[in-house]
Amino acid sequence: SSNEHKLNFKKSKEACLSYIQDALLQKQWKRAAEFLTCYVESLEKDYSREHIGPSEMIWRIGTEILWHHSQSSMKEFNCFMEQMKTLGVKRYLKVCLEHVFHLLCNGQIDEAYQNLSLAESWRFGEQTAIQDKEMKLIQAYRGLLDYCSWSKQKNILLEHGEDGFADLAVEQEMHGYFRKAAVNLKEIIKIPGVWDIFVKCYVDLLEFYGDHNEAHQVLNEYAYNSKFPANPNAHVYLYQFLKRQGESKKSLISALKILHDIVPSHELMIDFNTMLQKSSK
Repeated sequence: SSNEHKLNFKKSKEACLSYIQDALLQKQWKRAAEFLTCYVESLEKDYSREHIGPSEMIWRIGTEILWHHSQSSMKEFNCFMEQMKTLGVKRYLKVCLEHVFHLLCNGQIDEAYQNLSLAESWRFGEQTAIQDKEMKLIQAYRGLLDYCSWSKQKNILLEHGEDGFADLAVEQEMHGYFRKAAVNLKEIIKIPGVWDIFVKCYVDLLEFYGDHNEAHQVLNEYAYNSKFPANPNAHVYLYQFLKRQGESKKSLISALKILHDIVPSHELMIDFNTMLQKSSK
């Protein structure tokens, strides 16, 4: 009967997933790949409406297998990820982000940047608004790669010696990367969250171009805004900035006081203790 067939199918599907899980836990990637193939083939007859759809299962499990399988290649991984992007618009941007991370881990920076640019131009009706957070992450990581390109160009110019900035084309290219990076990095750090690497890069950009007031404001907001989660690094970055700017001992002590409350064992507490001993209080 139809009901019996559905019940048997459900049992076999659950059993197959159980075998896959067992293989993953034992790091038996070849065995896991074989069971996943069986799972994918069996889904051709599956018409169920589950909360976590089969395509998401395939994406998560397949990614794990391909990342660890001894015989997998980056070409196969790229092909798999492109197929996963077409299986569901709800997680399109998440798959894009994961794809970018894998490309970066393999040193394929240009390909990662291209994928981020394509993802940023993606639109699908109401889904675009729903996935606003993922889209901001896409833009933020593109800004991060623009920062890396800016940093590379900056180092080329600084290596020219005392004459400096002799190559006008390189300088113009560097400023172009600065503008693109600054826009996206500034946008992401407005959202309450932990954005350490993005904040550090944005402050580096601002300091290089002499905008110390803006850099100070960004770090103050990151450290003291109550909407942001408690983050020791935020106070470390503020302290390091104040120290670079030659601020007073009072300002430095004030910055480290909150860090002391959060992480009393932090290595900067040696500096804090030294300053307290030398202070009048």
